[in-house]
Amino acid sequence: MTFETLRAALADVVAIPVTPFAEDGRVDSAAHRALLRRLLDGGVRTLTPNGNTGEFYALTPDERRSVTEATVAEAAGRAAVLVGVGHDLPTAVGAARHARDTGAHMVMVHQPVHPYVSESGWVDYHRAIAEAVPELGVVPYIRNPQLSGARLAELGAACPNVVGVKYAVPDAARFAGFARDAGLDRFVWVAGLAEPYAPSYFSAGATGFTSGLVNVAPAVSLEMLEALRAGDYGTAMKVWERIRRFEELRAANGNADNVTVVKEALASLGLCRRDIRPPSRELPEDARAEVAAIAGGWPI
Repeated sequence: MTFETLRAALADVVAIPVTPFAEDGRVDSAAHRALLRRLLDGGVRTLTPNGNTGEFYALTPDERRSVTEATVAEAAGRAAVLVGVGHDLPTAVGAARHARDTGAHMVMVHQPVHPYVSESGWVDYHRAIAEAVPELGVVPYIRNPQLSGARLAELGAACPNVVGVKYAVPDAARFAGFARDAGLDRFVWVAGLAEPYAPSYFSAGATGFTSGLVNVAPAVSLEMLEALRAGDYGTAMKVWERIRRFEELRAANGNADNVTVVKEALASLGLCRRDIRPPSRELPEDARAEVAAIAGGWPI
């Protein structure tokens, strides 16, 4: 894929697939591949293995590699693959090179979790990854409200393969300013807080959004995208209203159940087990019926 093709792939629903676990606690490879095929059959054209909805930080290095390999194999020309990478710099570079060698098209660089992050150090970290895989598109995942748009512009000037940005600071006004300071047209802007923030971020310049909900109901996410592409914010907000409670459950208590609610919905549909790894938790019994009722009311 050319960088322009990759830019087009980001201006879409960027799906973050879950990683299902078997009864013995290992990754359930068969269920994982079935869920990927379901996304592809549902019209999803951009997949992000090893995203936060995929429990990136709870997977071992071997598991992250196997998830990448399975996603590339299932995508097989039907979708662009954007692999999540991160942790220490050698680990991130190694994962990016593995993604390249496996046949992925892009890497998404997780927000560094180091407690001491300088703006210049942020640039150095991302530049080292981008320069290690010049053939791949690179997408920084920005959750840090202290980072300035000027620093992203600096990274983009040094690394032409930094093609897009997953922006996940929950402040639409800050996003609008940041994108313009960095270069609104230089990057593809992906609303990194999914459907709840997509309408406001699209109004400020985003052209794609991430989604965990898409695991459950691809048609719902794609309906919102179609409305936003058409500038039909009234229809987009009708979709927003339909998914509001589901997303509220995910966001409650500082996103404690963000992945849990998605897996619970999938379990209610018989698509995978609800198992999740610490520090997340399974949904309490009294909340499961509500999630199942929501999922059961969507076009599946």
